[in-house]
Amino acid sequence: MNQSRPKVKKSRALGIALTPKAVKYFEKRPYPPGEHGRGRKQTSDYKVRLLEKQRLRAQYDISERQMVRAYERARKVEGKTGEALIIELERRLDALVLRSGLARTIYQARQMVVHGHIAVNDRKVDKPSFRVRPDDVVSVRERSRVKHPFLVAREGGYAGEGETPRYLQVNLEALAFRLDRDPNRREIPVICDEQLVVEYYAR
Repeated sequence: MNQSRPKVKKSRALGIALTPKAVKYFEKRPYPPGEHGRGRKQTSDYKVRLLEKQRLRAQYDISERQMVRAYERARKVEGKTGEALIIELERRLDALVLRSGLARTIYQARQMVVHGHIAVNDRKVDKPSFRVRPDDVVSVRERSRVKHPFLVAREGGYAGEGETPRYLQVNLEALAFRLDRDPNRREIPVICDEQLVVEYYAR
């Protein structure tokens, strides 16, 4: 899933910073990449909804198929489908590894999970799409704790990238966290007008 397109270029195309490095580039060049990036573009309703869907997908670094599955699950939940969709995506293991401060980017979080460094309730889980439930305890496996990224995480090296959400109980010293409860949409640090995403799939 991790595309080769440079993250900064992709960030500029979507209008959101996908990595801390992209934040700095945004300050210098707040327009899309390419020679026509600063030009005026015609925007249709479809294009606006498509872009919003792509922005959400990029922030969780998921495939279209994974996004459609999450949308289908969200449709079955009572209440607003858009909010349910964001909450559904936020409960992914890789997303919570990022939010907890164990990783610097969603790409690094995904890699940590895929490479078998992460356990849920003391059992190894190597699927980034694993859905964490309230009261689940996520930790770095004992044999992985000496690896450089986790030494950085333990010292709070990644925690400064954003505030720890209230739905997580984090202990960086122990390289572990717990999902206390399901997140609320307003607490989730994702830039998205989810209603446009719902409209895209409902068309």
